[in-house]
Amino acid sequence: MCASVFDFLVSISYPETMAKIKMRAVFRCQQCGHESPRWHGRCPECGHWNSFKEEASIPTANRRGPGIRKLDTKPVSIGDLQSDVEHRILTGISEFDRVLGGGVVYGSVTLVGGDPGIGKTTLLLQMLPRLSQDGSAVLYVSGEESSTQIKMRAHRLGIDDPFLYLLAETSLEAIVQSAQELHPTAVVVDSIQTTFSAQLTSTPGSITQVQEVAAQLMAFAKQRDIPVFIIGHVTKEGAIAGPRLLEHIVDTVLYFEGDRGHSYRILRAVKNRFGATNEIGVFEMTEVGLQEVGNPSALFLGDRSRESAGSVVVATMEGTRPILVEVQALVAPTHFANPKRVATGVDSNRVSILLAVLEKRLGLHLSGQDVYINVVGGIRIDETACDLGVMAAVISSLRERPIDPETLVCGEIGLGGEIRAVSAIDIRIREASKLGLKRCVLPEGNLSSLDNQSSMTVAGAKHIGDVQDILFR
Repeated sequence: MCASVFDFLVSISYPETMAKIKMRAVFRCQQCGHESPRWHGRCPECGHWNSFKEEASIPTANRRGPGIRKLDTKPVSIGDLQSDVEHRILTGISEFDRVLGGGVVYGSVTLVGGDPGIGKTTLLLQMLPRLSQDGSAVLYVSGEESSTQIKMRAHRLGIDDPFLYLLAETSLEAIVQSAQELHPTAVVVDSIQTTFSAQLTSTPGSITQVQEVAAQLMAFAKQRDIPVFIIGHVTKEGAIAGPRLLEHIVDTVLYFEGDRGHSYRILRAVKNRFGATNEIGVFEMTEVGLQEVGNPSALFLGDRSRESAGSVVVATMEGTRPILVEVQALVAPTHFANPKRVATGVDSNRVSILLAVLEKRLGLHLSGQDVYINVVGGIRIDETACDLGVMAAVISSLRERPIDPETLVCGEIGLGGEIRAVSAIDIRIREASKLGLKRCVLPEGNLSSLDNQSSMTVAGAKHIGDVQDILFR
């Protein structure tokens, strides 16, 4: 009540001041960017709770990047443009180049996200010296660590490149000015949540600052034709912290995945304007930094138990690369009214569908069983071509009958229990043959598309009942 009376008296005595205050006060959702003149407990646009923060609204005309000139917006005929193959910079890290689509594109902006301590800084620190092989400078900007602290980490990684320049700065204007004076081959900003623009009065990490900083860095990269790498924090759900608009601004979005209890790391592209989005890079975290894994299939199957029930080998396609992984299942009687369904590395909703198909089409009683599914190695399988492998592992664990360790299982399962054909079956079989597997159980629809050049024995199946007979007869 007192605050309302005070506001009323101020509005009578100083109407211009009150008008300015109301004009500048705005509450903005930190998830979707929805603006409101008052605070909301729940965002009416995206539904997030407690995501509104008060920010100062600044006219758009005052938001101009420091020293960044306007780009040439004159229309150009497509016939006048050169059709040469785009020129890329090879980082020398083949797994990283694979995910980027063949190397770093000049003038591109790449956003790298991942859990704290997963290896984002390590990866980019190892990449920068490889981009300065011709004697050109590269710039690493840190808003979270001092230059001395970064030097200590670089020393541990064996990095001592005189052309690698460090800058401990959080001001966007100072970063751009330093980059313009240095003329580097590449720039890394760690992280965008700590970088702010003096043109805005909102706090660093807010939606206004994140969008403005990303837009200015994009303009700088395109104008100077310099690739920029931005490190971004992630939320508890695993997504890039801040608005989804940030992912639309940049050219490439990479996620660094992996269990901190494992030494393996997966670099995955979820957006790439210059290449495929389904490629992955596999790394191993060691004492001297990240090491590339040239043969992920052999790595993921290296410690596999060959006489264990509930274990099966499946082949998943990650872009153009086939990767063999082990899928494990554990079926045990439940002591609760509702049985547990736990899945690691696969979609839990997909697992629930497969278990329902097994109960309906094969008559297996799983309603009184806890079911645990695990993909070994920390990798995540997103394609349905591994449905048959999950089903085979569940049946093997339920019946305590091991599957032949030299067998590859591949296929998609429909709700009627039918097994549907999958893509790139020849590539999957060739990869399995290289690792010594002798037999493959696959959909019958794929038999006609085989090139018959593999020495593996293949068995086709139309229904999940056929697979049960082939594996456990």
